[in-house]
Amino acid sequence: MIDVNTKVLKKNAYRVTKVRGKTASRVRVPGGHIEAKYLAILQEIAGKYGDGTLHITNRQGFELPGIDYGDMPEVNRMLQPVIEGLGINQTDPGTGYPASGTRNVSACIGNRVCPYACYDTTAFAQRIEKAIFPNDLHFKVALTGCPNDCAKVRMHDFGIIGMTEPQFEPERCVSCGACIKFCNRKSVTALHKENFRPVRNAQKCIGCGECVINCPTRAWTRSEKQYFKLTLLGRTGKRNPRLGVDFIKWADEDSIVKIILNAYKFAEQYIDRTAPGGKEHVGYIVDRVGFEEFKRFILDGVELPEKAEIYSPVYWGGPRF
Repeated sequence: MIDVNTKVLKKNAYRVTKVRGKTASRVRVPGGHIEAKYLAILQEIAGKYGDGTLHITNRQGFELPGIDYGDMPEVNRMLQPVIEGLGINQTDPGTGYPASGTRNVSACIGNRVCPYACYDTTAFAQRIEKAIFPNDLHFKVALTGCPNDCAKVRMHDFGIIGMTEPQFEPERCVSCGACIKFCNRKSVTALHKENFRPVRNAQKCIGCGECVINCPTRAWTRSEKQYFKLTLLGRTGKRNPRLGVDFIKWADEDSIVKIILNAYKFAEQYIDRTAPGGKEHVGYIVDRVGFEEFKRFILDGVELPEKAEIYSPVYWGGPRF
């Protein structure tokens, strides 16, 4: 049996398990997308140093359980091609992950595959990962391609929901009414008919793209510019689980990345250093400090698109224990 500093172990993205002397390696997969060739490396590690199994986490990473503490350096060495192949930032190659506080950035499959998705979720997730990792602060970020929210992003500190601003070409419209029908039945009834043509209520539209998907003549198309809705501070947990609430709609990528980076500055300044393990969830920091101060921090230096709208007031519900 070897003596192990569990703080160092966890920072290196290993888990303290129920089995004495055994740990589990936690593998980041930003955006949930990985080339199949890297799975062979994980299989080899699991077979040689683990218990022969692999757990797919709910954050789209992998855990390799059953690893002896003494084998962690060799596991880190074997993980290096995976870490490099996924573009994970490192401070010392060959030594594994330099932090684990900021969780893997997760995403739905996006418009590489899904016709409903409004953008490439994997690419944006990987961009955010490069901007925020490594960091010991406990942040969770998730992306979903459209308002269907298959990735359940409202349960995260930052939820990014794809939007499109539908573009209408009246000369292609045959007045079939399909766009209105599907907007009414599957979305928020943002379309109505005037003089045999669909009319979009810009204030009510959530940018889901149902009109685009269901138009048989492509009279509706997605906007060239990509837009997003940003939700804030959803969480699970013991004291006050809650869904994230809408903060900005019609935001752009650059603004969202800047807002998330600013949130790290806020947490660094206001975190309770006496909290258990020196860790405090950003949502509880905001509850303690106040949302207006958080809002001031995260919007500092942010240049939103002209059409972006900030929701006000912002407040959270959820049960309190």
